[in-house]
Amino acid sequence: AIVFEMLDPEEASRVTPELAGDPDALAAALDWADSGWPDFAMYYPLLANASAVPIFGAEVPRDAAQRAFAEGAAAVFAGDAERFGLTEALGEDQQAAREAAQLAAHCDALPADILPGFVEAQRLRDATLAASALEALEAYGAPVVIVTGNGHARRDWGVPSVLETAAPDVEVLSLGQFEEAPGAEPPYDLWAVAAPGERPDPCLAF
Repeated sequence: AIVFEMLDPEEASRVTPELAGDPDALAAALDWADSGWPDFAMYYPLLANASAVPIFGAEVPRDAAQRAFAEGAAAVFAGDAERFGLTEALGEDQQAAREAAQLAAHCDALPADILPGFVEAQRLRDATLAASALEALEAYGAPVVIVTGNGHARRDWGVPSVLETAAPDVEVLSLGQFEEAPGAEPPYDLWAVAAPGERPDPCLAF
């Protein structure tokens, strides 16, 4: 099975082999133009191939992410928050590192007092992806692939770390993807380097 961060469960059910043969029709069925995700052409090959196997959607709704921002991930998570490590406060060093990562990911344009909220929303997304992966694993067996960004794929505090807490017997392999070789050894089991995509610098807007 394949778990997509970019789809919610209802959207995942729309990805059928018949529809996946037509990229325009699939994009329209998923309302991709209004989804906030990058160009559908980047994801279409993954979705087209994934249509042959069970697909799980693990996107966190915007309102849930906003609630996690204000109330904490544990208060919003639909599953067993304790099992997935959400009831445990992060260590001081990790909290600081995660806040720094959120600041960098948002073009250094966030005020410091809202960074903890961004970390809580990220923890909610990590736990939701992990829970969906375990649901897929129980239903269909291994392997289960999660399609997500580098931040969620990190072994030190992303989905692999949550899975280690929630299901320590599950074997996990993490792949990071880069547009230039990382300067230090990144927190992934494997990583790939590809040519940079052509796009404007998103931070120019700031």
